[in-house]
Amino acid sequence: MYCNQCEQTAKGIACTTIGVCGKNEEVADIEDLLIYALCGMSLFANEARQKGIVDEDMDRFTMEAVFSTLTNVDFDPERFVPMINKAVELREDLKAKVAAAGGKTDFDHPAATFTPASSVEELAKQGAELNFIQGLDKDENVRSLKQTLLYGLKGIAAYGDHAAILGQSDPVVAGFIYEALAALLAEGLTVEDCIPVAMKAGEINLKAMELLDAANTGTYGHPVPTSVPLGHRKNKCILITGHDLHDLELLLKQTEGKGIDVYTHGEMLPCHGYPELKKYDHFYGHYGTAWQNQHKEFPNFPGPVLFTTNCIQKPREDYKDRIFTTGLVGWPGVTHIADKDFSPVIDKALAMEGWQDDVDKGSVMVGFARNAVLGVADKVIEAVKNKDIRHFFLVGGCDGAKPGRDYFTKFVEQVPSDCMVLTLACGKFRFFDKDLGDIGGIPRLLDVGQCNDAYSAIQIAVALANAFDCDVNDLPLSMIISWYEQKAVAILLTLLYLGIKDIRLGPSLPAFISPAVLQFLVDTFAIKPVDTPENDLKAILG
Repeated sequence: MYCNQCEQTAKGIACTTIGVCGKNEEVADIEDLLIYALCGMSLFANEARQKGIVDEDMDRFTMEAVFSTLTNVDFDPERFVPMINKAVELREDLKAKVAAAGGKTDFDHPAATFTPASSVEELAKQGAELNFIQGLDKDENVRSLKQTLLYGLKGIAAYGDHAAILGQSDPVVAGFIYEALAALLAEGLTVEDCIPVAMKAGEINLKAMELLDAANTGTYGHPVPTSVPLGHRKNKCILITGHDLHDLELLLKQTEGKGIDVYTHGEMLPCHGYPELKKYDHFYGHYGTAWQNQHKEFPNFPGPVLFTTNCIQKPREDYKDRIFTTGLVGWPGVTHIADKDFSPVIDKALAMEGWQDDVDKGSVMVGFARNAVLGVADKVIEAVKNKDIRHFFLVGGCDGAKPGRDYFTKFVEQVPSDCMVLTLACGKFRFFDKDLGDIGGIPRLLDVGQCNDAYSAIQIAVALANAFDCDVNDLPLSMIISWYEQKAVAILLTLLYLGIKDIRLGPSLPAFISPAVLQFLVDTFAIKPVDTPENDLKAILG
């Protein structure tokens, strides 16, 4: 096992015996083996596309398979076995089609002829012997950039998969995933060869986020400012967490009229702002913060919890009996719902006690995506011109349990009263319930949405730059980004592709970034690690 794809990796180097997330060595090695099988398949997929052979079902499978290896998605080794076998089956099918079309099939890389073992134990052994991550390249810097590309791909696949669920896809996204997976196998590359591919990953991720934005807003409407209760009311209840809006919609439909309230957790909070979701009377409020507090929060929730995508670590044994998963999420011993019939969750909710009283814990506002913010753009622009608004801070990204993340809370608390804070993703749960007041009736703290709603934040920045007839980098805007997993890597690559500079990243820098690659990012984009809130605010504001 060698895993350093998340911010919390052991000792800031790599997890080598068990993941900090709870992922064991068997799962880690099998996940690497799945990526390796997909790389071999991609050699033929690229050739097939040159011959006009495109398989949409294979595209969907590939995105799901890559997504399944993202941090905190699937901890069940058994679920990877059919994916590995399918990748090999698709590879052989493509090989025959490419040969019939007169294309190249004589690839000499071992991945092109890889044969998977027949058991979980043997597959894990194959993965361990492969040593995939450390074997990406002998050159430390090329290996670093290949890892950056791979982890960016995992984020792209996640966004592409969510968009496809709601009917939005683009063959360009899948096509790039194949190109990039195949590039991981290439030998003799230089740093100069790798940097353009990493930047292209940022471009493709922007397309994936645009697709997901169109899918979400086209299906559920553009988010509107909405007050969300943080308390609870007397009733049976279900808690839903993750990111998948479609799963939430299905749950709301299936619980309608059953005397059950649905609460959000973590990244599902912004869903309360979508018109087609907030119309359900039993879609009540938000419970808890984000995944780092799961072992404190979930046992105290008097109902079942449904996981739709990655967002937490492996659940504790004492509440696994009321944990349910759907989609790509899986843990051994936890009930997985593959057919989207949430009857088991509903039955569990009806059997549990639910909330026995009404408790008011205040509320938070959500729904400040691009349409809502740009709807008051004239007021914002006037406030900037009148110097009522001095600066904008985008403080957002992933959350986690590692010490140092209180930086983001302290930073927001110290932002001067003439500055605005935009936030998104689960990183906001460090400060989402703080009352920062307003400037001219505009709340100083604006929740843009989920991590994929970085697309909305980008559109807001572009619109402001156009209004002031300047470059985004010339705006009074600073980005303070927290990261944990691979969707954040994809978003960071998008920001770099767009040429955005002076990004502060924390709480620590990626372990997979070599010193030379880090220096390139510093020299080219002025990217820098967070310091202290006091020093960073002084450096930004003077």
